[in-house]
Amino acid sequence: MATQPVVNPDAIIRPEALMAELTRRVDGHPGARQRGTALVPVLRPAFEAGQAEIRRRFLEEHATGAATFADNTFLTDAILRLVLDYATTWAYPRASRTAGEQMSVLAVGGYGRGEMSPFSDVDLLFLMPYRATPLHEQMVEFVLYSLWDLKLKVGHAARSVDECIRLAGQDTTIMTALLESRLVWGQKEPARELQRRYIAEIRNGREADFIDAKLLERDQRHRRTGDTRYVLEPNIKDGKGGLRDLHTLFWIARFIYGVSDMDDLARKGVLSASAGRKFLRARDFLWTVRCHLHYLAGRPEERLTFDLQPEIARRMGYADRPGARGVERFMRHYFLTARTVGDLTRIFCALLEEQQKRRPLLSLTRLLGRPKLLDGFRVVSGRLAVSGPDAFRKDPMALMRIFRVAQEQRLDIHPETLRLMTESFSLVKGLRDNPKANALFLSILTSHRDPEVTLRQMSEAGILGRFLPDFARVTAQMQFDMYHVYTTDEHTLRALGLLHRVEAGELTDMLPLASREFHNIQSRRALFVAVLLHDIAKGRKGNHSVNGAALALEICPRLGLSDEETETVAWLVRHHLLMSSTAFNRDLGNPETVQEFCREVQSMERLRLLLVLTAVDIPAVGPNVWNNWKASLLRELFLAAEDGLTGGTARPRDACITERRAVLAQALSDWDEHERNAYMASHYPPYWLTFDSLAHMRHARLIQAARESGRPLTVDVHADPHRSVSEVIVYSPDRPRLFSRVAGALALAGVNILEARITTMVDGMALDVFTVQNAAGEALENPALIKRLQRLVASVLYGETDPVAALPDVPGRLPERAALMTVPPRVLVNNHASRTHTLIEVNGRDRPGFLYIVTSTLADLGVNVFSARINTYGERVVDVFYVKDSFGMKVEHPGKIARIREALLEAIGGKDPKAGASDETAAGTHEGTEAAAGANDGMDGPTEARM
Repeated sequence: MATQPVVNPDAIIRPEALMAELTRRVDGHPGARQRGTALVPVLRPAFEAGQAEIRRRFLEEHATGAATFADNTFLTDAILRLVLDYATTWAYPRASRTAGEQMSVLAVGGYGRGEMSPFSDVDLLFLMPYRATPLHEQMVEFVLYSLWDLKLKVGHAARSVDECIRLAGQDTTIMTALLESRLVWGQKEPARELQRRYIAEIRNGREADFIDAKLLERDQRHRRTGDTRYVLEPNIKDGKGGLRDLHTLFWIARFIYGVSDMDDLARKGVLSASAGRKFLRARDFLWTVRCHLHYLAGRPEERLTFDLQPEIARRMGYADRPGARGVERFMRHYFLTARTVGDLTRIFCALLEEQQKRRPLLSLTRLLGRPKLLDGFRVVSGRLAVSGPDAFRKDPMALMRIFRVAQEQRLDIHPETLRLMTESFSLVKGLRDNPKANALFLSILTSHRDPEVTLRQMSEAGILGRFLPDFARVTAQMQFDMYHVYTTDEHTLRALGLLHRVEAGELTDMLPLASREFHNIQSRRALFVAVLLHDIAKGRKGNHSVNGAALALEICPRLGLSDEETETVAWLVRHHLLMSSTAFNRDLGNPETVQEFCREVQSMERLRLLLVLTAVDIPAVGPNVWNNWKASLLRELFLAAEDGLTGGTARPRDACITERRAVLAQALSDWDEHERNAYMASHYPPYWLTFDSLAHMRHARLIQAARESGRPLTVDVHADPHRSVSEVIVYSPDRPRLFSRVAGALALAGVNILEARITTMVDGMALDVFTVQNAAGEALENPALIKRLQRLVASVLYGETDPVAALPDVPGRLPERAALMTVPPRVLVNNHASRTHTLIEVNGRDRPGFLYIVTSTLADLGVNVFSARINTYGERVVDVFYVKDSFGMKVEHPGKIARIREALLEAIGGKDPKAGASDETAAGTHEGTEAAAGANDGMDGPTEARM
């Protein structure tokens, strides 16, 4: 496939000069001839110099991947020929060789195609006319040992022509290897004989089997490497849309049409000129990326890993731009290229089926009788097809209608029809303002027949992005971090698939509340459109929720939504983060939090819509993002807001306290009255609102047992499997830095803190409750881990263990490659979210003891923490604290706020890019928090951190 000529070949290697030097060294030293002792000392420096020159051309002169492949192939050919010439001239000379002693050496595999990456294997076939002779065996052994001494990684086979043909008939891998073989050295006749017999005995009549085998092999490879193009660290060779898919097209084309490279397909008119250009662009891009991968890794690396992506992006000239970093622009190009490979595969399969119509050759499809008609479309081999090549030109509406029919009938679309679509893209623009086309699209989106499947077909076919240009802008758009698993378009389609499953009742276990409330929603069409559009403005300057709402006001009327539906969609897009932001970032035990949320939502219909949208948005981010802890927080907020919106709550604070005290008094009826009253009086009013009645009962029993035992410290662990969390309760005499020390001990134990609530009792005892999970995101139920945790808390509080000294030995949660991902440190101070407390939000890179470092710094500043909400999103950690100053007041003095920010930034290691901005405006609204924390939605981690 690689046919690019080599520029200035003498700068890479000069075979004639090397052969002359070998001649000079061997002459007069007969004993060195057979041993080949002169060979490696001459060839190794030349080989290494050639490799260095090719590398220099690629890195300094920006040679293309195609040129680098050609240069490496030329260098390898030259070295191999020199070794073989040496073998026949000096090591095993013969005045004349019999016909049976002739030998040809063929390059196979990537080497045969001329696709030699910097660290590619050298695959060789030593071809003999008949069975191998002792001379053949000696020659092969000499060549292999010489190549190994030159540090080449060689794969080989030594066979006769008969053996090649016999084995090729039994093994598709060998059949494929021979298909792309190339004579490098030796007699031409054995190679010609092999080619003649291959065509006559292997290729002719096996076309159908070969195609089926290659396509099956491709499908199995995709399943093994991840059956999607949009994986975070794609395998550019074996992954979906990678080089191996292009190889599969080449193998099939060569087997069927006998072409020497894919350029021949375009020249022969098999592929259109446009498709041919797409193939070459995709191939050359992937070749260049592969060369960078090999050179950076220093080995045959095929995975585009996180640690290599930024440097490859830089080397290929992808600079940062507003709304997109250079590495994200590079990866978008990669994903779009992988998609192009899929398009080419589809086009090529269509051409093969067209050939079948002309002569019954392939088993890809069998036409079964007279085609069935559906709304003007034919059903061919169980797939929907247009009536003729000019069908879309005659009726552009068919471009939309065919997807609706395919959805209703649960049919795939015929590859030939998909190919015709690519030739009709110019017609889509005329459909954008066509009411009937928009009505069809809306019916596809809101269908009960899983819109994800059909919209994915439309996207793959290139129709969706052309019909909705704003969707095209987020296609293949990725975010370079450890949290986002899917590109924006893939996330959106998955969210729509989840929405369909919620409505169908398939997710009652995973999303029980959303599944129940969906059927109480009146604005079903608005909900589906809102899910489609909720991230439509990603990657643009400014707040994507605000920008997305503005786009929704333009798109919804075009789709045929009423004014009321349009307003609802725009509101949902504008506030699609509101519920997760409130549930995960605010104290839900504070009535002010619920009241503020209800003022924004205003109606039960909006509340239900927002719940369902949030419930499908977060799980669509990626595997393991949704969990019972988040579900419990959303449920708590929904029920509280439902109560507020239907007029059921708004009880005074004192009434709530009185009720909860009465519930606990009843539960403690077995206590002595004086003891019970004394205990009830030992808690300050906020305690009764911070915890529920079940927690009150647990705490009372724990404190009673501690007092009776006389222990100065009690550490209890209570598992809550339904929420996948455990509570670590620390009952101890209050002391400075108690919270930070416990946080340090928990970090040493390797548990993740999600939430912390700090209370001090009237008698000076502290009751600190930490909500935690183990490393797997589950409740702590391992007795050994629990005992270790309890020992560590005691050891730290008694001064026996210093967290500062011990934390460096704690392994981090992130892989080493995450170290190159930048997480801008940010500190936000908010005095609007709570009437009684100041909120401090700290964003930074996750590492062991992050919470300990932050809370220790706050303690140094005389800031008292009353509760904390913690969450991690890949490499980013978000800690949010409800605090007061040492006098029990909110922190409001500008100078004090500035000192807090400066100290925290120094502690977590970095300067705040927002320094100098007003804290009240930066953190006082959800939008400000999103902009400052880099959070954008359920796909953007920081807004999900529970404050």
